[in-house]
Amino acid sequence: MTALDETETFYFSAAKLVELYKLKNLSPVEVANDVLGRIQTVNKFVNAFVKINEETAIIEARESEKRWVAGEPSGLLDGVPITIKDLLITKGSVTGRGSKATVNLAPETEDAPCVKNLRKNGVVFIGRTTTPEFGWKGVTDSPLTGITRTPWNTNKTPGGSSGGAAVAAALGMGALHIGTDGGGSVRIPAGFTGVFGLKPTASRIAVYPPSPFGTLSHVGPITRTVEDGALMMNVMALPDMRDWFALPPDNFDYRRGLSDLKTGLRIAYSEDLGYAKVDPEVAALVKKSVKVFEDLGAQVDQEDPGFDEPIECFNKIWYWGCHKMLAAYPKETWAEMDPGLLEIAEIGARYSLAVYSQAIDDREKLGQFMNMFHENYDLLLTPALAVPAFDVGLEHPEPGPGKRWAEWTPFSYPFNLTGQPAAVVPCGFTRAGLPVGLQIVGRRYSDSLVMQAASAFEKIHPFLMPIAPIEG
Repeated sequence: MTALDETETFYFSAAKLVELYKLKNLSPVEVANDVLGRIQTVNKFVNAFVKINEETAIIEARESEKRWVAGEPSGLLDGVPITIKDLLITKGSVTGRGSKATVNLAPETEDAPCVKNLRKNGVVFIGRTTTPEFGWKGVTDSPLTGITRTPWNTNKTPGGSSGGAAVAAALGMGALHIGTDGGGSVRIPAGFTGVFGLKPTASRIAVYPPSPFGTLSHVGPITRTVEDGALMMNVMALPDMRDWFALPPDNFDYRRGLSDLKTGLRIAYSEDLGYAKVDPEVAALVKKSVKVFEDLGAQVDQEDPGFDEPIECFNKIWYWGCHKMLAAYPKETWAEMDPGLLEIAEIGARYSLAVYSQAIDDREKLGQFMNMFHENYDLLLTPALAVPAFDVGLEHPEPGPGKRWAEWTPFSYPFNLTGQPAAVVPCGFTRAGLPVGLQIVGRRYSDSLVMQAASAFEKIHPFLMPIAPIEG
């Protein structure tokens, strides 16, 4: 593993790339070729990509090189290689969504808002990363693309549903990566794969087309450094008229203050939210990492927020969303779909209006509850996940009493319900060499504080990346 000393260009941060482009010490074409070479070398072990844009990436890199030579870059990220999760629409490409039901669809005629904003800033689109079918579960395997594997042990899952993006980040297959998060889908793979992931405040990054899961769904960055996540936020967190929930622009530079976490913060640490069953090794690593914030001058109290486990509320909204999603596809295409997806969609189809309406009411109460909790605490720290990465091909670790993915992600989906910003940073490794993540949750709209806390932790606890995939 490496502490990101960045001796290879494919491991350079976006911030460093832009600095070297500006000095004319490095070419976007050289970087694009290096990243494409890296993908050719390591992707066969982990299966992180649906599509690799070899020809168009070099064309975009050459155009970027011309702009840098002329001293006229397009924006903050000109020439930086980036990947897109295969749930987000991109003009000229078919959005596979991990499903064989999409293979005959026409290419998209427009970009998703985040893709549009990144394109304006001159990024080089390297490829599209894998997702489970329609992003429905917390691991990354699908009928369309097969199994995606973590580089820390290729017999283990990287989590999901943005698993391909997290794996690409960890292995230097692009500097920046766009994920989506409807129940933890940025933070779960960030935790299992040992990278940085942020679910911003709901609607901070515009979402279009609308998600079948409604405002549970977020778009967020997955990167090897917090600073690169901040750069992505600067570009992606712009409004788009196609998303009527989108927040107005905050005109904030998310890089500002990354090195200056103020002292005296009031932080709550909850090892289990009062109801979760956490692997002892995970719990111990997270508890040890919390001391970093005490050393930084924060007041840290071990304090559960005090809400009841909201899994029934989440599942009702999620399962109904799956039913709604599948209803858009002909029934003859369902035969080749993921059986677990079909199972929960069938459950969702049976929910009455009264049942669904009660779930919406319960969600509102949880959001109000957490608003009140944050009157006393600036941040909440929790484990990212209840377990380390488990074997590929499973939705749920075995042996275990559970069946569905949300049962082992008790720390992620509650904050999709509440719409709060939440980041995951790697905080250590199990004895088996698998990453463990710490989750940092803030009050709504405090995205910058969450990122400042993540950056402060990163400086004291540098992130480690795999040099190459480790075969299990």
